[in-house]
Amino acid sequence: MDPVPAADPSAPPGPLTHLSPPDSSEARPRSGADGRSLPGSWTSCQPAPTPGSPPEHVMVLREGVRQCLQQQCEQTVWILHAKVAQKSYGNEKRFFCPPPCVYLAGPGWRVKPVQGQAHQPGETGPTVCGYMGLDGASGSAAETQKLNFEEQADSREFGCAKTLYISDADKRKHFRLVLRLVHRGGRELGTFHSRLIKVISKPSQKKQSLKNTDLCISSGSKVSLFNRLRSQTVSTRYLSVEDGAFVASARQWAAFTLHLADEHCSQGDFPPREGYVRYGSLVQLVCTVTGITLPPMIIRKVAKQYALLDVDEPISQLHKCAFQFPGEPAGEGGTYLCLAADKVVQFQASPCPKEANRALLNDSSCWTIIGTESVEFSFSTSLAWTREPVTPVPLISTLELSGGGDVATLELHGENFHAGLKVWFGDVEAETMYRSPRSLVCVVPDIAAFGSDWRWLRTPITVPVSLVRADGLFYPSAFSFTYTPEYSARPGPPGAPEPAADADALLESIHHEFTRSNFHLFIQT
Repeated sequence: MDPVPAADPSAPPGPLTHLSPPDSSEARPRSGADGRSLPGSWTSCQPAPTPGSPPEHVMVLREGVRQCLQQQCEQTVWILHAKVAQKSYGNEKRFFCPPPCVYLAGPGWRVKPVQGQAHQPGETGPTVCGYMGLDGASGSAAETQKLNFEEQADSREFGCAKTLYISDADKRKHFRLVLRLVHRGGRELGTFHSRLIKVISKPSQKKQSLKNTDLCISSGSKVSLFNRLRSQTVSTRYLSVEDGAFVASARQWAAFTLHLADEHCSQGDFPPREGYVRYGSLVQLVCTVTGITLPPMIIRKVAKQYALLDVDEPISQLHKCAFQFPGEPAGEGGTYLCLAADKVVQFQASPCPKEANRALLNDSSCWTIIGTESVEFSFSTSLAWTREPVTPVPLISTLELSGGGDVATLELHGENFHAGLKVWFGDVEAETMYRSPRSLVCVVPDIAAFGSDWRWLRTPITVPVSLVRADGLFYPSAFSFTYTPEYSARPGPPGAPEPAADADALLESIHHEFTRSNFHLFIQT
């Protein structure tokens, strides 16, 4: 089925350059993640810096941060999973569906030989292997699944845990997935956790009420769709996108943003609408990775292979549903989204002769809908001079600016913060205070730190906000900070009238004023 391109204004800008990542074997002192020195010496043939020379170390670190920002050499771990999981009972094993997936993205995952060691013949792909299980589990082989990463056409590495389940002996109502990544040589890279997953016994068959919205699906949320012929696990197909086209894949699934669409908007151009999605609503599915979309469709409840045309209750997790293309005359059954082997096609339903508010579908037109979650961890080890795990990876959720007098402060809200982190504005380190695992406060650097010509700037300066651990580990973020300066003219040519004697003082006062009040934040997601 031909996709319809959908504009995505929130898409991040392209990389600044496509240069190769810097060589991680540069000379750097060895120290722990908290900044304390570790035994050992420099691993490079270059001479070690003179002890007690912080300016040189600061300049080396600043240049390294600048290279990280320009070359975008980070490594990203992306965990994708369902919001709910069915509990298994007795000897049955209800494997999580869709299965949790892990993507490794970024040039930092490419194989690089360890110092003094050559590439092994046939050694390609990522330098790590993964193991996934449930938090609180013993970590035994029976409860942990090894992930075999495969390289995709988009250069991302993909791994899938197809045999994870939660037994009835586990009485928890929520749990998290735990991903452990280990280098080929056995050194641990880190342990990453998913979002919370709600445990349910079976899909709710009752009419959902908006008084209890735990299992309802809201407009703008992420969902996955799968089809299972005759309830056989081996026949499961997931709605996905490959090479710009919608497909039914047996091995890989995609997350889609489910929007309530407006009947009066043109195809591919729809304003976001809030609220919970109900059966009978016009909806649109947008791929979260590619941004392509299917045409607007009416979502219908399915019961015993019939599409129910008069139901308008809220949609619930793991419900059976169908997607009808609008515009069909009443009484003709309607056309529905359907799969045929690995293709996505249209199916002409048959009207029910006994009940006009029903349409007879085939198995391939019945989809199961489930909400999905994702969490993304980004880091770069190219500056780190220790072999400590990269986790916990700090995640920034919001920024809060406070100004007063000549000093402006920025508070970072998120998770996994610790005292060994420093906030950086571009390639300038900020004075940072640790408050709690969910809060960091820093002093906004003066705009003069970004260039001596700040007095004559005409356009705003936007710099990325990132975090650097005490051992040099670099954590990029999706946030940026914008300085908006006042305009002032450059000095005139020789012979021009001299500025007033208090011009410098005036410029300085203007500078302090915009430092105090004219900062702006925006998010690049």
